[in-house]
Amino acid sequence: MTTVQASKRYRLVLSAVHMVYRLVNSTYSVGELTLRLTRLLCQFIHASSASVYLIDPIKKNVCMVASFDNQINILRQKPSELKNISSQVVSVTKGASVIEDFTIGLPLITDDYIGAIFIHRDEKDDAFEEFDRQLLSVFAEQVVTAIKNLQFSQQQEQIILGSIKSIGNLISKQGHSLTHTPAYMKIVRILSTQLNISDDGIRSLEYASLLHDIGIIDVPISILAKHEELTPQEQKIIRGHSTQSVNLIKPVGFLKPILPIIMHHHEHYDGSGYPSGLKKEQIPLGARIIAVVDAFEAMMQIRPYRKALTVDEAIVELKAKSGTQFDPKIVDVFLKLSRQKNFRNILSLLKG
Repeated sequence: MTTVQASKRYRLVLSAVHMVYRLVNSTYSVGELTLRLTRLLCQFIHASSASVYLIDPIKKNVCMVASFDNQINILRQKPSELKNISSQVVSVTKGASVIEDFTIGLPLITDDYIGAIFIHRDEKDDAFEEFDRQLLSVFAEQVVTAIKNLQFSQQQEQIILGSIKSIGNLISKQGHSLTHTPAYMKIVRILSTQLNISDDGIRSLEYASLLHDIGIIDVPISILAKHEELTPQEQKIIRGHSTQSVNLIKPVGFLKPILPIIMHHHEHYDGSGYPSGLKKEQIPLGARIIAVVDAFEAMMQIRPYRKALTVDEAIVELKAKSGTQFDPKIVDVFLKLSRQKNFRNILSLLKG
């Protein structure tokens, strides 16, 4: 190898390390990290396809696959999508290596095996060289630490969210629960999917669904359980719960993306809501979605001042307030879904 060739390869390795470093520091989920890594691998190693396999730390089976074939980037993590994992891949996740002319597979190892990384070339292309294996090894070493850190961070997130949810369950007050039914979360997820919201966006909405009313803990029970019309001062206290919810969760860094959703989920599409009087697209999309689901669930629940509505009655109310209180596009999607048997069954579970 000439000095020029050696220098070129050295610069390529440094460039790869730099790109992986940038990738790691701009990605906040394991799924997105592995997807972007496969694209980077194809770019740097001139592979026709690349795949990253992660294994469940307890069950020791493949639980996530990210792949890229220079056209389509796919993340698979449902059990039904992971049935046909080859014996070759399984052996590499357990510590073996595959070094062939057109396939290289290396295990991802920390204090234990966490998965495998593969690159492939078409047989019409040049075969892989030893340098390609070395470059893949550099990628693997960089990414293993990133994956472990992200997995740990996500575990910590779930612990924090679980704690907040438990507090909500414990201090739910008479006439107003701080938590929602599993059906509520399903409806938010289905609506978000129909509105083409990204996976990260849906996750943020799920967090917001759990936490948007946590500020109610500072509202006196006497106000929440009141049967009579609220005084202006009592209404002001109630309306302060959005700001208080934001204040309570603001110190939790990873929840920063959901703060606008929480702050504005009581805004109305026509600008008559609170706390800022935002209207139409000024209101975050996530807040507009939660506003619809929140109101529908509330209509299905018994309140001190009224009886619970049926699914059909709540749908009529939703339609009546489309374009004023609610985003008409979201209401339209909700109404179309409500004509499907499965979705309607989920709606009926909101009955309280």
